[in-house]
Amino acid sequence: MSTGPVSTGPERASRGPVVHIAHDYITQRGGAERVVLSLLDAYPEAEVVTSIYSPESTFPQFRGRTVRKLWPSRIKAFRRDPRLAMPVLAPAFSLARAERGDIVICSSSGWAHGLNTTAAKVIYCHTPARWLYATEDYLPEVPKPMRLPARYLAFPLLRVWDRRAARKAAVYIANSTVVKERIRRAYGINATVIHPPVSIDVDGAQEPVPGVEPGYLLCVSRARGYKNVAAICQAVADSPGERLVVVGGVPDGAVGPEAADRIQGVSRLSDEQMRWIYSNAAALIAVSREDFGLTPIEAYAFGTPAILLQAGGYLDSSIDGETCIFVASGDAEAIRDGIARFRATSFDPDALRAHAELFSERTFHAKIQAVVDQVAAKAH
Repeated sequence: MSTGPVSTGPERASRGPVVHIAHDYITQRGGAERVVLSLLDAYPEAEVVTSIYSPESTFPQFRGRTVRKLWPSRIKAFRRDPRLAMPVLAPAFSLARAERGDIVICSSSGWAHGLNTTAAKVIYCHTPARWLYATEDYLPEVPKPMRLPARYLAFPLLRVWDRRAARKAAVYIANSTVVKERIRRAYGINATVIHPPVSIDVDGAQEPVPGVEPGYLLCVSRARGYKNVAAICQAVADSPGERLVVVGGVPDGAVGPEAADRIQGVSRLSDEQMRWIYSNAAALIAVSREDFGLTPIEAYAFGTPAILLQAGGYLDSSIDGETCIFVASGDAEAIRDGIARFRATSFDPDALRAHAELFSERTFHAKIQAVVDQVAAKAH
């Protein structure tokens, strides 16, 4: 979509504020995209403004919604890898004006909060931009030719833009206490914490994944470096008798021939297959520093415990010895020790399911709607 006015739907209805949604880009099946779908369930008439939309690589539920694409979405390379679009995403959102509606909920990890709009902005922050405030963690994921100009030219300019955009929010919402602290450090803003919801339907139909036998350890990831997938593979390879299934694919070179029959990658699973993969796992393993991390809650909803890094959003969502085993680091040795301690610990599947209910969509919707109504009341 070219720059210029972005329609945000009908005028304010008597039944409540007219709400629309902005999201950085919709090109994958991740936790942030599930949050957007949940926001759309809360506000079914909303449209979504996004910089890049790739329907074939994200959740199919978006196809039944109104998604307005900004001009970067026209470029095939950007749809394939949105990181290549980094130099143009800030101006894309800044120049795409949203002129009507009462509230825009900006689901942002770095870009959507910069949308140019006269509506009040409620920013749901998954994290302040990793590439600006956790550069050393994120820079390895930037294509090599772009790393030096990104570090010394683009990032300093983007910090100015980012902080200016943040100051225009009516309300800042953090998805976890660790993100609340990052927002305070980055912007000096005291954010409200509203945890993201578990939106997976535990009662829905299940479909077995071909070639996968129950009882495996499970990793759900996009195989990026900061997710520590290679270390998980190494830990399982070093744990005799353990098997691992990696949803999203095994990183190249992560598995030697001696463990190739015990570690397998799967991708593009349907919702029915995801329900089966959670239900039939022995435990989930997640050892990256997540802003919140929905996968453990999804696992708990199916009565499946987790082995987690004792850091980040997992500190909000999980309880050591009751829902999970915490490990001190994301290296293979610590993960291997966590696997051994998990095998020596008993977990109550019913207690795990009850814990997951604390993060239900019903609770999420009620909290978001309370914030939106409060902002709308002040604006009128």
